[in-house]
Amino acid sequence: MKIYLVGGAVRDHLLGIANEHTEKDWVVVGSSSDDMLDLGYRQVGKEFPVFLHPGTQEEYALARLERKVGKGYKGFEFDTSSQVTLEQDLSRRDLTINAIAQDVRNNDELFDPFNGQEDLNQGLLRHVSDAFSEDPVRVLRVARFSARFKPFGFKVAHATHRLMKQMVDSGEVDALTPERVFKELEKSLTYVTPSAFFKVLSACNAYERVFAPLSINQQQSHNNKFEFLDDLNTDQPHLKFCVWLINEKVDAISQLCKRLKCPKQYEQLAKLSAQFYEFVQSFDDQTAELIYEFFAKTDALRRKDRFEDLLKVYQLLSVNVDGVIKLKGLLGAIDIASLDKTNIAQAIVDEKKSIISASLNATQ
Repeated sequence: MKIYLVGGAVRDHLLGIANEHTEKDWVVVGSSSDDMLDLGYRQVGKEFPVFLHPGTQEEYALARLERKVGKGYKGFEFDTSSQVTLEQDLSRRDLTINAIAQDVRNNDELFDPFNGQEDLNQGLLRHVSDAFSEDPVRVLRVARFSARFKPFGFKVAHATHRLMKQMVDSGEVDALTPERVFKELEKSLTYVTPSAFFKVLSACNAYERVFAPLSINQQQSHNNKFEFLDDLNTDQPHLKFCVWLINEKVDAISQLCKRLKCPKQYEQLAKLSAQFYEFVQSFDDQTAELIYEFFAKTDALRRKDRFEDLLKVYQLLSVNVDGVIKLKGLLGAIDIASLDKTNIAQAIVDEKKSIISASLNATQ
């Protein structure tokens, strides 16, 4: 039995960006499920054997071969016999830069049968073999890696781009599950340069298939129309999600979120952001009645955290929200005890409108 460190941990170490938070994945060659269980590992994989180390809880997977038998990324049969070699296991991986193994028990010797180190040096995202086309998730992963490694100058290899386009044209990407699409999208939005994720999907025509409810007039093969998402002063994906959708219609956002099974936090904030974007841009020119409705519809005084996120979205888009913040503070300071209790609900509404009118008059 031999154990190798594989995948992202090796890749990131070679790029000089490894850190304590990098997940470590291990592949075990020349072993069996019974052997792993006898050593105290706990099996967690159902479709193929994956085991948790009894001490570190890191994942150890038996070397395997896979054969496509159906649609989507679940349509595979696996062979995890002890005769499967390390090279055979690496051959089924998506990109050459992820198909490098390290023997940590033998002076960290690298095993690189598909020239992943050369592609790392050249900044290329290149598929290992044509088996890449059997798993539609790989289209999303290449797009996500493009976003993660854009600061390093990485590009998708031409042959890989052609293969991804063929996967879209054949309908293979239509087998993607909503949960996996959202997972890759959310990860991409945590990076400094998420624009590459959308550009790569646009270039291979996957954008309009994966995000079908959205308008597609911003798609370009060569020009990146998503660069407004790069270098934003936040690492929170739900805020970048709203920035991405800021010019979409509310109905389209609803359809997209239903399609991707987005968390409610994402859907509600994105819809509010798009709905009131133009309104907040000209906030000082609005009427008192419309401003009152804005605070009411956004539930600004009760859903304080969500409203703060809404303002953060606009600030990321360079919208001045000082007037909104000031007025919200005034509305939040109303002394309800001093109001007429005969019809307290109406009294609160009247007081809010009075405060808004007075504030507008003071700025004119």
